[in-house]
Amino acid sequence: MGRFFRPSDKTSYHAGRGYQPEATIAYQEKRRSPRYSFIASAELIEEKAEVRIASRVSELSQHGCYLDMMNPFPTGTMVLVKIAAGDAYFEAKSKIVYAQHNMGAGVGFLQVAPDSQAVLECWLDGAEKEQKRQSG
Repeated sequence: MGRFFRPSDKTSYHAGRGYQPEATIAYQEKRRSPRYSFIASAELIEEKAEVRIASRVSELSQHGCYLDMMNPFPTGTMVLVKIAAGDAYFEAKSKIVYAQHNMGAGVGFLQVAPDSQAVLECWLDGAEKEQKRQSG
């Protein structure tokens, strides 16, 4: 006897493959803090070989950022991230959390000096106010 989809089922089927909305929700909840749209110039320095890549920040949070770049470092690479916006400057020892070829990379901040933490908090306050202003 066949199994029919009921709204109470936790798994639905899309294009012949199992789709679990719970998995999507769980993934979204992995973030420890909100991300905000934030545009700034950035530089990544790979710690071992001291390879430098110029980049652009497109999203920023308390614990990391998303960097737009064509050829990101591989997932797991340890980097020094330097971000500049206006007269302010931020720097953190970081790790590439995920990389998307021809798109960019998600970066997690590991060590942030107190002066850089203050800059980050200022930027996040401004980004949060801007988001609230735009949403109504």
